[in-house]
Parts: sequence; C-alpha cells; structure tokens
Amino acid sequence: MADTKPRFTFTLKAIDGAARTGEIAMKRGTIRTPAFMPVGTAATVKAMKPEAVRALGADIILGNTYHLMLRPGAERVAKLGGLHKFMNWHRPILTDSGGYQVMSLSDLRKLTEEGVEFKSHLDGSRHMLSPERSMAIQRLLGSDIVMAFDECPRADRPRDEIAASMELSMRWAKRSREGFDSGEEHAARSALFGIQQGALDEDLRRISAQKLTEIGFDGYAIGGLAVGEGQEAMFATLDFAPAMLPENAPRYLMGVGKPDDLVGAVERGVDMFDCVLPTRSGRNGQAFTWNGPLNLRNARHAEDTGPLDERCSCTTCASYSRAYLHHLQKSGEILGAMLVTEHNLAFYQQLMQAMRDAIGEGHFAAFARQFRADYLG
Repeated sequence: MADTKPRFTFTLKAIDGAARTGEIAMKRGTIRTPAFMPVGTAATVKAMKPEAVRALGADIILGNTYHLMLRPGAERVAKLGGLHKFMNWHRPILTDSGGYQVMSLSDLRKLTEEGVEFKSHLDGSRHMLSPERSMAIQRLLGSDIVMAFDECPRADRPRDEIAASMELSMRWAKRSREGFDSGEEHAARSALFGIQQGALDEDLRRISAQKLTEIGFDGYAIGGLAVGEGQEAMFATLDFAPAMLPENAPRYLMGVGKPDDLVGAVERGVDMFDCVLPTRSGRNGQAFTWNGPLNLRNARHAEDTGPLDERCSCTTCASYSRAYLHHLQKSGEILGAMLVTEHNLAFYQQLMQAMRDAIGEGHFAAFARQFRADYLG
C-alpha cells in the first residue's frame, strides 16, 4: 500500500498580531506550532526515556550532527537502522548541521570556502565538514528536518566580517540545497531548512533572507542569535528578521531559550525553538515554574512540602515535594536530575500549548502580559 502521508506541509491555523499557530505535517507525524524541540544531542534527551518525552507533549526532538558524526559515527547509526530506530524515537527528528559546534571550537578548526577542517574534541582526530558532507551525515542519520550548513559569527565581530560570513553561509546554503537534493530517496521523505544570518544588522538579514528565498527551502531558521548579545538585542532583531522570511513556511529560532524568550519570540512571529536549558537546568537543580525559575538547592526548600508548581500537571509535581527534590539535589542523587528534568520539559510543553491556545482564541497579547507579570514578577 502506497504511503500517502505528506513529505512536508505547513498550514497556518490562526494568526494573532505577529504570533502564529499551525501544523507541520510529515511522514513521521504532525508537529504543532509554536513548537519546542527537546535537545537530544547524543541520541538521547538527557535523563529521559524517549517515550516519556513524547508523553509530555513533544512532537519532535533535535539531534546533533557534530556529536553523532564523532560518536558513534553516522555510518554506524545508518548500519544500525537509522537514528529513529537506534534511539527508539519514531516521530520527527530535526538535526542541526554541525556548523555551530564546529565554529565554537575556535583554535581547533580551519575555515575555508570548501568547509571547515577541525580536530575532534574527543580524541584529536581530524575531520572535514562541508555542506555536502553535512547533508550526507544527516542523510545517514535519517533526519526528517535537515539544516543547511552555515557559519555562525558572534554579533560583536566587525560588520565587514559578519557580511563576509553571511555571504559564505549563503553560498554554502546553495551547496546544501544541491547536496540534499542529490540524495533522492531521503529528499523524497524529509525537508531542508535554510538559515538566515547577518547578526543584528537589518540590511544583512534582508539580503540573507532574499538569497535563501531564491534558493528555496521548506522552512527557514533565524541563526546567529542567542550567542551572547542579550535578550534586548535579540528581540530588537526579531522585530524585523522573521517578517523577512516567507509567510507560508515555518520560522525556527535556533538555540532559544528561556521561557520569557519563547513568549517574546512567538510574539514576533517565530514558530519553532530548541534549547538545552530545560534539561541542563534540571540536572543542576533549577526548575522553571509559572511564577519564575527556582533553585532547589536553596535551603528555603528543605522543609517545603508543596509541589514545584501548583499549576503543573506533571508526575513530578503530582508526586514529590520541594523538600524531597531539595534532598535529592543536595545528595547528588540521579533521581533528582530525572525528576526536575521531567518537570522542566513538561513545563515547556505546557507553555507551548498555552501559547497555541491563546493564539487560536485571539488573546495572545493578554496571555503574554499575564505570563510576564507572573513569571518575571
């Protein structure tokens, strides 16, 4: 029987101001937007079983090309049946291109027009990552959403360097498109996203968006933000950057972020997010709640019998007190990381659902105001 599921379609269900809610339909399932993608860097969302991540409401997760190409290796993952089978996640997976991680290696890498030659942080072995190689790796992994290979410069670099970097990323975007299309079988069931660059510069962002649109992608990411510029500068850039991208395609803000970042970005027209923050914070005793973040290592929680968050429906909040979670964190018990990570991921998915509902009901501005009043105090 023929597979009639769509390769990739994006349908907007409602728009409220600049905020949008919709659905991405793919062969492995539907992704509700705005969407938050838990990060599964090394084929695992840290401290979580895949089925638990799904049960919390995640429609899609993110995998990391750089880490997986080094260990266990993309060819090995392919030999073992692909990333979905390998990690027991059978819904969509987005893989980043590896560009950001390679660029962050600084003295361990050499940048040329061809790509980036770098030394592995694991064993010092040398590797070459180019647009073509990045597409091949993501094909071997079996990614549902593939990211174009790009360079991600810091916003504090001189404008001429940022402009040159953006132009290089656009040439790499074209090569990524060609490399992706050359894998016909994979391209027939997956999608390719381009990445807008230009740091905080409106003119460079516009040029980048125009070039990406001319090449043509299924979706468009906003790259080069959340790299140290601060929330105010990020929001100032998001005041113009998303609207430069095609309205009928999803817009993905890479590497963001804190809950108030997500609300502010949705307010400005962003549809998709990923960030290590909820899992990393969970391992370090920070919990996100509707009334703001709290540090479970703080002594004030030692005898608090209340839940982490009275408005949260996760099993951590239903079954365990702040006092117990404080004890686990202070004792260095693995269960502490597991329970707080579960709560944080649940909170993020509940926040996304609340935003989808508010947009659909036409009162997102009021929702955002109340959220900030509660969360930021």
